[in-house]
Amino acid sequence: MNSPITSARYISRRSALASLGAGFGSLALADALQAESSTRMTTTHAPVAKHVIFLFMAGGASSIDLLDEKPILKKYAGQRPAGADLRTERVTGGLLPAPWKFLPGGDCGTRFSELLPHLRERADDLCVVKSVVGGNPNHAPAANHLFSGRIDQIHPSLGAWVSYGLGTENRNLPGFVSLSDGGNASRYVRSGYLPSEHQGTPINTTEKDPEKMIRNLRNANVDRETQERQLDFISRMNRRQLELTGADSALEARIRAMETAFRMQFAAGDAFDLKQETQATQDEYGTSPYARGCLIARRLIERGVRYIHIEHGGWDHHENINKGISSSSRQIDQPTAALIKDLKQRGLLDETLIVWGGEFGRTPVSESGHGRDHNHWGFTMWLAGGGIRGGMTYGATDEFGFRAVENRVTVHDLHATLLHQLGFDHERLTYRYSGRDFRLTDIHGQVISDVLA
Repeated sequence: MNSPITSARYISRRSALASLGAGFGSLALADALQAESSTRMTTTHAPVAKHVIFLFMAGGASSIDLLDEKPILKKYAGQRPAGADLRTERVTGGLLPAPWKFLPGGDCGTRFSELLPHLRERADDLCVVKSVVGGNPNHAPAANHLFSGRIDQIHPSLGAWVSYGLGTENRNLPGFVSLSDGGNASRYVRSGYLPSEHQGTPINTTEKDPEKMIRNLRNANVDRETQERQLDFISRMNRRQLELTGADSALEARIRAMETAFRMQFAAGDAFDLKQETQATQDEYGTSPYARGCLIARRLIERGVRYIHIEHGGWDHHENINKGISSSSRQIDQPTAALIKDLKQRGLLDETLIVWGGEFGRTPVSESGHGRDHNHWGFTMWLAGGGIRGGMTYGATDEFGFRAVENRVTVHDLHATLLHQLGFDHERLTYRYSGRDFRLTDIHGQVISDVLA
């Protein structure tokens, strides 16, 4: 008796076509099936942005030292003025002034610390939001909140939601890529209960060889033709299983992920090969892993990748902040400014929304006499491109730079605004899981209409 899997009565149009031609025919069908089962959602209004680049300053950059000038701190240096609520999670001392000069940038006159001279030149492209409020004073839950809207670790990340909502423009590359020194697949790239194809692909920017940037990209023991036959066989078995059992979103997502991974072996060499760039362009960005990440991000935007996470660590300055923040700022200033300039010159900034910031800021009071503690009560992030008004500041903290007091912006507000620019009503971009509809903003969030162009 014939096996149910090979019996003719179970062979559909799809499985019959899949069995024709061991290789390219099946992969072409896989492309068609992928388009057929795309998870792209219907936008609720005309999108302004197509892509997002999130520049994550892991550890919490000090707004007071970079973008939120507070001259009054010098007047009260070392003191805790009566009536000022400056309590934090740890024992802290008196107010700690920033030793840096602040200078106006661009025609708008937005003031930047002298630690960010290149970004100051891009002032007219930036919307500096000085009144962000986070969800937790500790690193892991605060970062979870920033990237998933919640402090626990089971929910999809922002990049996964963007990939789920927009689908892909390039089936040879993933819709969500994470670039960092070490290529760490952290909780910030998880797909959670969304289909696994929307998980971020980690890229190690400490490597210069494109094939070493992605772990296990190629099987050194199997050539392309053999891999193609293997993938074709597995795809046919999986799809016949679907014919027998009916729809299975987890299996379908796994099939699409495997097919993307196969194609990526050959597309990645082109996308991540910075030798294709002129020496002048490479010099404009710099040579650090973060700089490589910024340049790769531009190349991925050109190739249709939807969401790019670039991580730069080392901002947790509990001690010796003057030395630490000087070093950290030098590492990100030139490459970040180069990325904005490059996208703008290529006509890509208008469709690419850039977000910069950490999971929280730092306190105006000192820790250990020469550092700053965590501060989620009021800190600064900035936005650029993607239909955001440049050359402006929005919101304000109190006179000491501790709490947001004017036009408070929650993380959910930030998410709602980002999704709005991508063409989605944040209340309607949902995914049903465990009997309820989940969304990135949970039951919160308002679009920050004042920052929209």
